Amino acid sequence: METSNTGIIFVYNADSGLFNTVSDIAHKIFSPDTYECALCSISHGYFNVRAEWKDFIETLPIPCEFLHRDEAIMKYQIADQLPAVFIRKPEGIQVCLTADKIRLCQSVKDLQQAVLQSCIQKVTQA
Repeated sequence: METSNTGIIFVYNADSGLFNTVSDIAHKIFSPDTYECALCSISHGYFNVRAEWKDFIETLPIPCEFLHRDEAIMKYQIADQLPAVFIRKPEGIQVCLTADKIRLCQSVKDLQQAVLQSCIQKVTQA
């Protein structure tokens, strides 16, 4: 069911821009327990996307979009608690992984499983 109107949108609980990126890296290094983006903590190391996560995303059968909080607000008027994962279908956008569900993930494998169960199945259902 792949169309240009179908996909998954991953939204980080962080704003875009160089200053914000540097601040996020510092926060993850010096105070990881208080870092507010579980999606980023799981999918990224300090400087790069984790290879295991990148490989997983490349195998998904639908397009994925990755946005920072400020970008998601501008593009989709998303006002949900973040981080979150959304599915985009021709009839609109809906949450498939809430911030609470993402926080329950302890590893890349946990996050992958959650995406497969909560997002991919919903997007590909006829």
